[in-house]
Parts: sequence; C-alpha cells; structure tokens
Amino acid sequence: MISMAFISWTATAIWILLGSYAVFTFALTFLWSRIRKPATPAGIPADLFITVIIPVRNEADNILFLLEDLEQQTLPVNHFEVLVMDDSSTDNTAAIVRAFAENSKAQIRLIPLPDVRTSAPKKRAIETAIGHALGKLIVTTDGDCRAQAGWLHAIASCYLHTGAKLISSPVTFTEETSLTDHLQTVEFASLIGSGAASMSAGHPSMCNGANLSYEKEAFLEVSGYDGVRHIASGDDEFLMHKIAARHPGSVHFLRDRDAIIRTAPHRNWASFYRQRKRWASKWKHYQSKTPLVLAVYIFASNFSILLAGGLACAGTISAAAFGGMLALKCIPEWFFLGSVLRFLQKRRSVAFIPVTQLFYPLYVCFFGLAAQKGQYEWKGRKLS
Repeated sequence: MISMAFISWTATAIWILLGSYAVFTFALTFLWSRIRKPATPAGIPADLFITVIIPVRNEADNILFLLEDLEQQTLPVNHFEVLVMDDSSTDNTAAIVRAFAENSKAQIRLIPLPDVRTSAPKKRAIETAIGHALGKLIVTTDGDCRAQAGWLHAIASCYLHTGAKLISSPVTFTEETSLTDHLQTVEFASLIGSGAASMSAGHPSMCNGANLSYEKEAFLEVSGYDGVRHIASGDDEFLMHKIAARHPGSVHFLRDRDAIIRTAPHRNWASFYRQRKRWASKWKHYQSKTPLVLAVYIFASNFSILLAGGLACAGTISAAAFGGMLALKCIPEWFFLGSVLRFLQKRRSVAFIPVTQLFYPLYVCFFGLAAQKGQYEWKGRKLS
C-alpha cells in the first residue's frame, strides 16, 4: 500500500515541476514576443541566388499547386531555381513536373533519384540536390505545401538583414474543416512557437524542414548529414543543431506572415501516427544537450499532470489541488499558444486550445513511448 508520505512527496514534486513549467511557458511567450519582422532591404543584390529543393514521392495530387505558387513569387525568377527531387514516384508526379517546367518562366528542374532503398530518403534527396544547386542560399519545402507570393522575397530579406547561416520560417495548416483539423493546428503552433522562442533565446531546439533555409556553404562546412544520415527523420533539426554549434547566434526565426508555408492537416489517424512517431524518434539521437533536456522536461511535465489526475481520481489529493495544478499548466499555455495562433492567422483555432490541452498530455506520453520501437514509414516505405 502506498504510504501517505510518498503521496505527499509526489504531490509536492508535481507542484514544483508544474510551477517551473508555468515559468518556462511564460518565458517562451516573452521570447516569442520579442522576435520582430526584419527590415525590408532596398533591393535584392544581383549575386543573391536561391535554390529551392523539393523532395517528392507520389505527389501528383499536390505538386502542381506548389509549382504554380513558385511561378508567382514576387522575387524575380532570375534570383532562384527549383530542384524537384523525385524519389521513384509510382504515379505521374514526374510527368507533371516536366510538363510544367517546359512552359514555366521559372527555372525548374526535375532530378530523378535512383530506386535504391535508404533509411533516410529525404536526407538523400537533399544531399543529392545540394550537389546540383547553383544557389548560395538553400530553401527546402515539401511537395504537398503551399507558398504565398512573398515567400522567397521574405526569406531573402531576412538573410540580407541578419546574415543568418540558417533561417527557420513558420509552417501551419490550410483551412480547418473539422475538430481534428483545429487540434492539429493548435498542436503544430506549439511546436513552431517553441522552436522560434528557443532561437530567440540563442539555443535552437526545433525547426521544420517544410520551411527551412540555410547557406549552402554552411551545409558543406558541417558535412551535411554526416553522423545522422542513418536516422530516418531529422533532416531539419539535426542540421540546425550542427550549424548552431559551428556558428553560435547564427540561427534565426523569420516572423513574417508572407513567409508562412501551409500544408494540409492529416485526414486519417494512420498518417498522423506515422509522422508523429518519426518526429518523436529524433530526441534520443540529439547530440546537443539543450533539445534533449527540453524533450525530457516536456515529457515529464505532461506525465505529471496525468499522474496528478490519477491521484485526484483516487482521492489522494483534493479536487482543488488538482485544479490548481491544471491552472499552472494550462493558463500560461493559453497565453503562449494564443499569441502564436494569432500570428499564424488562425484565430478560429484559439477556441480549441482547451480541448487540445485535454488530450496533449496523453499524446506526448504515447508518442514518447511509441517512438522507442525503431521502425517508421514514409510515403509507403518502411524505414528504420
């Protein structure tokens, strides 16, 4: 039988952990709020050239929309090229890209990848593209994304203003049509905001490869994905950590609405599960202590509220105590998530924050444990 002393000690530990989490979340809110949109330069220098890399596999339903977005960029077409890296698509992705490129004013090239299985296909696609890239600045996105007309111009402006070696830019979802869409939007906003705040603090932890930019020279300087090439996920964060370690203070978040990339939320549980499992698998491979400690801390904080709920249901702590613990976790999150969602132009999703908070502790703990099984899936391929 569990002693009252142990229960009291556990409750005290939960109070301390959640109290620190409240301070941590308010700190995130402050760090997020101090990120400013960079000044717009008078003009784009003639020697600034960008290579947009798009790894694809079976994106026939989506790739045309992205190519049309790229052709409509306000950045002049003589300042960028597009490399579509086709990983043995079995649909007509390649044919769509070729046909569009033939009549496009933009510089678009389709580069087929050999049909060779690899544990990290996206990393292989990007590394191969780097060898073909003419740009000084590399920009990566995904074949199922949508870009605004000012996307590349905003990235170029940020690069010229900051001299950053790596720029992380915002990602969100397209228009929400269901409860699960809104829940995904809120959850994803927490990742984007937390990653941006960590960059503001000078200790980058998270970013997203659907909207990532970096100097080609910086990529080569840190030897690309050497040391992490065997890991299925992490084409974005592992590279960011390596560049941040080589060039402290050189990683920036671009807080500009013109730079927001949008993608469709997952419409079924299987695809959501596969993606989140790949993402959650990365933390145990982190070389930098900051994101590793942060991952463990977030897991512990969410587990603690589940533990508090269990104690309340068992009658070992009062309902008032449990309510106070919930307030410590949820109120600071509301301020932080609300600020990020408003920036992402997702005001309708703000009302769904409490629902997300209800499920999020279970979600974090579930995927933290599920990711320990080392097999994943991407575009119909088993990865390990």
